[in-house]
Amino acid sequence: MTTRTIAGIVALLLLQGCSTAPRFEQNFGASVRANVAAQTIDPRGAANANPAAGIDGPAARAAHERYQQSFIQPGSAASAPLLNTLGSGK
Repeated sequence: MTTRTIAGIVALLLLQGCSTAPRFEQNFGASVRANVAAQTIDPRGAANANPAAGIDGPAARAAHERYQQSFIQPGSAASAPLLNTLGSGK
């Protein structure tokens, strides 16, 4: 066989994969759409023109900073380390 014949056979085999389109069922993806719909609280929520009513920007920033500062622990003077003296007889 020549190189041209082998290249032609390979080209035909590669084109064979494109010859037919997959046939999906009519309800293909219905379970995904049903799960997304079940997890949606308010389907009309995107149409809300005033979603952030109730707190202004500076107050929100101050509240967030106070929240972050609540996790900072003050530096404590470390005394002698606690040792496990289990079974030492003291």
